[in-house]
Amino acid sequence: MDGNVCLNILREDWSPVLSISSCVYGLNFLFMDPNPDDPLNKEAAKDLTETPKQFEMNVRRAMQGGRIGGATYSVVT
Repeated sequence: MDGNVCLNILREDWSPVLSISSCVYGLNFLFMDPNPDDPLNKEAAKDLTETPKQFEMNVRRAMQGGRIGGATYSVVT
């Protein structure tokens, strides 16, 4: 909700020798295969595991600048 990302190489496994491409690769992997067992957003993780279609609709709505629950998402251009 605040733009935080739950990615170990950006937290406890951070090292100054990591390249930008390593970070981008990690983010890409996270977006392509989200892990509901280690969520920052527990409600979204619940949707992902219990109602995957609803999760997909919520992601699409957020990416288009929509409202989900009590949060409004804006499109950055």
